[in-house]
Formats: sequence, C-alpha cells, structure tokens
Amino acid sequence: MSDIARCVRVHGRVTGVGFRYATLRQAGPYGTLKGYVRNVDSFTVECLLQGETGEVQAMVAWLRQGPPSARVTDFQVAEMPLDPELPTFQMTF
Repeated sequence: MSDIARCVRVHGRVTGVGFRYATLRQAGPYGTLKGYVRNVDSFTVECLLQGETGEVQAMVAWLRQGPPSARVTDFQVAEMPLDPELPTFQMTF
C-alpha cells in the first residue's frame, strides 16, 4: 500500500481536554504512522499524519470527532508532501 501525508487542523473545544494525549493513544496501534499532534492556540490542534493510506485515513476519521471530552466545531485536511525525515508519531509542545 502507498504512503500519504495529511495535515489536519481541528478547531473547537480541543485544548485542555486531553485531545493530544487521546490522539497519541489512538495512533499507537498503527505501525506506519509518523508525524505529530500539537496545540496551535487555545482552540486549535494540528496533527501531521504520514503513513499507509488506510492508517492515515482512519486517523483522519477519528480526528473529526476526537475524544469524548472534545467538541469539534471545524475541521480542515490538507495534502502534504511525504517527508522521509519525519520521526515516529509523537506529541509536540
């Protein structure tokens, strides 16, 4: 299967509710995922996902809702070029 990369921006009640930690846990079982999840500002989380198409698509679908404590009000996905230097999936600050 081919690899893809996507940058996802999630807006709403997504900071201070464990969104990044839940995203990190959700990504854990996927073996090919690389990238990061980070807070951008008080109402936005950004997630860069790179890996097998199915794994990236599954994470994008999960991010549309996020954990039960979050309330997503807006959501954008952008195609990104593949980055061979991207580390394993992690939370950044």
